[in-house]
Amino acid sequence: MQKVVVGMSGGVDSSVSVALLQEAGYEVYGAFIRVWEPAIGTLGACDWREERRDALRVAAHLGISLETLDAQELYKKDVVDEMIAEYTKGRTPNPDVLCNRSVKFDVLMNYARSIGAEKIATGHYARTEEGKLFAGVDTEKDQSYFLWGVSQELLSHTLFPIGGMTKKEVREYARRVGLPNAEKKDSQGICFIGPVDVKDFLRAFITAEKGNILNEEGKVIGSHSGALLFTLGERHGFTITDVEARKTPLYVVGKDVEVNTLTVSPTPLSQEADSQEIKLERVNWIGEEPREGKEYSARLRYRAPLTEVKLRWENRSLTSVMIKEPTLATSGQSLVLYDGDRCLGGGIIV
Repeated sequence: MQKVVVGMSGGVDSSVSVALLQEAGYEVYGAFIRVWEPAIGTLGACDWREERRDALRVAAHLGISLETLDAQELYKKDVVDEMIAEYTKGRTPNPDVLCNRSVKFDVLMNYARSIGAEKIATGHYARTEEGKLFAGVDTEKDQSYFLWGVSQELLSHTLFPIGGMTKKEVREYARRVGLPNAEKKDSQGICFIGPVDVKDFLRAFITAEKGNILNEEGKVIGSHSGALLFTLGERHGFTITDVEARKTPLYVVGKDVEVNTLTVSPTPLSQEADSQEIKLERVNWIGEEPREGKEYSARLRYRAPLTEVKLRWENRSLTSVMIKEPTLATSGQSLVLYDGDRCLGGGIIV
């Protein structure tokens, strides 16, 4: 019987993954990853102990063991510190991408090999085939966007049992096998922050000063609590004092962290804020690299629609991605490349 280690979060998706793998004949071992939590006042209200209790209940119900893996130090260094450093530069990182790339899959694989298992599994809505990554069948829940930074070597040892299911089917399966968390709501926000507002969390680590909000003509129409804390496309969290401007919802379409200003517009796109050419760093391709001359599609943020792109090459090296439709490209976020439903990889937007 082949051994597999399943990363269990206490949620229904990873729990159903365990049950499906048991049904398929695997010898399943559960692993709960404990991540870092801040010790600053009420920050970090995410209760990992309760999540672990939920995972333990499921493990007991399904008759498997559950090991707690301590990844606090690694998570603090590669996710939290990186996130704070990026915001300090005026960029907007994605902590889920950072976690998958640097923590979760490596930690699970190291534990798996320590007990003689060659496979790991998670409750992501995605699919793998011979180390290739594909979008999940449920287009509303597809999480391949967050997995572009995971190496092909790790993906070749990874199973995504619910990748071919919809969320509705996952819930129905959980009820059918009597999982104690079948009706548990999906978690929201960043795992180590919990219900605390991201800006409140960042203020504990970043000095943010009040600054001006400008319209696209450069006129001061309001104020904000710190340009570093905002990302392009946001439409809340700032104050508009200009009576005329307050009549229309406004979006952040530009920011200048040097002079601490935000530029807003009635539409989420502006000639100043969007770019037809997007440069990337920390690129990771899952398997073979994209081919020169071929057109692909890309997603620039989670749940954003796919947009057609053309790759720009120089001396056989990919230098940038050309987008066909205007869109807000936020530095620090991920651009993820697709060929149909196959996720080829991606990079961090510069």
